[in-house]
Amino acid sequence: MSNHKIIGDLGEKDVVNHVLCPNCQSKLMLLPEGFPINDVQCSRCLFRAQVKTVNSKPRSQILGAGWNIFEKVLKAGYLMPQLIINFNWTDKNGDINKEIRFYPFVAKANIKKYQLSEKAKRANYKMFRYVGLDKIPFITLYAKK
Repeated sequence: MSNHKIIGDLGEKDVVNHVLCPNCQSKLMLLPEGFPINDVQCSRCLFRAQVKTVNSKPRSQILGAGWNIFEKVLKAGYLMPQLIINFNWTDKNGDINKEIRFYPFVAKANIKKYQLSEKAKRANYKMFRYVGLDKIPFITLYAKK
């Protein structure tokens, strides 16, 4: 199992343990592994979101995921999935910090497609990045500083 997968799985569990549904304040739950696009859903209402875990301070650009399934969802006319980002970092004093942000609306302009190199483990795999996150509204769901 790749390090990115391990970090992502732990980050999803972390969100479920620290955050309630932004819509109805009920418990969030993990969706089954391999579920397309979304990672968590509310145990009560229809809320679903994609979760990304980043081991750094909040920043304006993060890695997304595979492009192919994402493109199919967008071409089918669906809106971009709601996004929860779990930022984790250690400060100069060695203190562990965490900020979990909810981005209710991410536009296509905040997505940048790219392709892995021929030498990458997944040679020529098409992916995307979330960009301009510092310019769109978000809600802080949890913070520990």
